[in-house]
Amino acid sequence: MKIETFSTLDAVIRSGSFAGAAVQMNLTPSAVSMQMKQLEQYLGVALFDRSGAQVRPLVTAFDVASAMREGLLRLEELRRRPSMAIEGVVRLGIIESLLPSLLPGTLSSLRGRHPRLAVRPQRGRSASLIADVKAGQLDAAVVAMPAKGGSDRLRWWPLARRDLILIAPPDSTESSPTALLRRYDWIRYDRNTVTGAMAARHVLSLVPDKRGALELDSAPAIIAMVSGGLGVAIIHMLDESLRKAYPVRQVSLGRSAPSLILTLVSRKSSEDDRALVALREALAEQL
Repeated sequence: MKIETFSTLDAVIRSGSFAGAAVQMNLTPSAVSMQMKQLEQYLGVALFDRSGAQVRPLVTAFDVASAMREGLLRLEELRRRPSMAIEGVVRLGIIESLLPSLLPGTLSSLRGRHPRLAVRPQRGRSASLIADVKAGQLDAAVVAMPAKGGSDRLRWWPLARRDLILIAPPDSTESSPTALLRRYDWIRYDRNTVTGAMAARHVLSLVPDKRGALELDSAPAIIAMVSGGLGVAIIHMLDESLRKAYPVRQVSLGRSAPSLILTLVSRKSSEDDRALVALREALAEQL
């Protein structure tokens, strides 16, 4: 039985629900439910009353959580002792559009807190980075969550959600995304990327007969071309310095805007690795 399961039980007790515990533990509610069933099987006793619409913890659940709480806190104190320094090398993949906005701050934070921990970054697209994590060529990667959800062979840690936006030339006057797409050429983000596929679906929902004039896999290049009046595009603006270098209009796509979920992915066998925990914390702070 993994120690994390007892931490999840404590989160259920404190939050009052599986959904609340899921938020605290960066899990899905179904994963929390599965952990609790596994814990009941391990202990051989029921921990929850599932007869009503709302799952309610039994007295046994409070007893187990109370018995483990002090030990878990003590273990966490030991893990954070300076004498138990986090060290080693983490091979980290990261999508190219995040490199300038995310990597410097993350590495600076880790260097200050864990000087013996080295990060070896590798850039790439989400699909190839995920494949490298599966194959053991990377320890973890910061990627866009696949539209159909990630493989259950891997561990996914959501870091941030970002809505896609439409960018238009700075001198454009049309107020709606549809009007802008009808007037200007569409500069596509590479359709083989998560962002590009999301953007394409949204464009075609607004203007079904729209065809891309150009297709690029570089966000800086797309922003520069839009700034120069060559078209419009739907992308994610994660690096504000690009907007300063290449002025563009940012137009909200409204409530129907596609959302990009940025996540750290690793192999399930590595989810308790202290180096990856430290990396996850540093990434979350930056985002």
